[in-house]
Amino acid sequence: MLSQAKKRFKNRLFGGAVGIFLAASFLFQSFVVTAEQPAQPSASHPLQVFQQREDLLFRVGYLLATSNAAFCENRIAVSGFLHHDAEAYGEPAAVRYLFGLVGDIGIQSVAPGSPAYEAGLRQNDTLISLANEPVAERWVPTNPGWKRASAIDDTLEAALAKGPVTVVWANANGFNAASLQPAVACASRFELIGSSKTASADGNRVIIGKDFPGFAYEEDEFAAAIAHEMAHNLLGHHVLLERTGRNRESVRLSERDADRLMPWLLANAGYEPAAAVRFMKQWGPKHGGGIFRKRTHDGWDERVEFIEAELSLIESELADHGAANWKEHFRPMLRSDCTGPTGCQ
Repeated sequence: MLSQAKKRFKNRLFGGAVGIFLAASFLFQSFVVTAEQPAQPSASHPLQVFQQREDLLFRVGYLLATSNAAFCENRIAVSGFLHHDAEAYGEPAAVRYLFGLVGDIGIQSVAPGSPAYEAGLRQNDTLISLANEPVAERWVPTNPGWKRASAIDDTLEAALAKGPVTVVWANANGFNAASLQPAVACASRFELIGSSKTASADGNRVIIGKDFPGFAYEEDEFAAAIAHEMAHNLLGHHVLLERTGRNRESVRLSERDADRLMPWLLANAGYEPAAAVRFMKQWGPKHGGGIFRKRTHDGWDERVEFIEAELSLIESELADHGAANWKEHFRPMLRSDCTGPTGCQ
């Protein structure tokens, strides 16, 4: 995995988000829990694999969202940790045991350099109190289970919008407390879902399946895939396609613009912009479905050319200004005032 970009940006500042939870039939194929003594889980338990992938997605998403915030129209206040709810799974006692939690709300991921990370919060700590509200008393288990984690997330986001938020958590060293300063991020969330190999965007979220092939790529190439989906959200494609008509030509232009914006987003996050090219060269010849359906996408070699055409402009922007200002210098081909197969070329 790419480590240099993380080292360069370890002091960058994203906020709480809600994890997506798997079905009980998937989660507990490795061990069975009794009331007296949970069995020792295997090192490759499906929940651990899920956590590893959600951690990578969250960290990459945080880096992309915060480092491009200056150029986003829609921004949110964030803190840099992702949580999940043991009660949302089929066997909450097993989840608490597996991750060493002393309560239901566990920390699934903490982005390096974020306010949460700087405060000392770490993966598999247990959230005890949020904004001076005891978690176990203020947020009781819900049905369906995801609603409690969602409510906690809404509270965190609303509190961060007003300023610092006090958080209390527990781990092997006891209880800890800190006031988390809000950071600023582009308003695009990142969620991992089960039993899927796809990647998509819905205008507010980047949604990645746990079996997405990009998890096997180098981190900068995986980040390129996430940047592609994030670009759809940042460019407002969900709304724009409703205005222009979700026809074949418009969808193709939206995909072309997402490809072209990829290296800009990567550059600001400290990844090599050319990683977008490497991703496309690795992905394109092997995958004909998912986010690259042939009918609504250029050929993968054509897509490489469109990406490469952005690199010199990005290099110039970085040299002159230290950042890739895509808000001012990126020219979308798809706009509401541009129709037809070539868009706003």
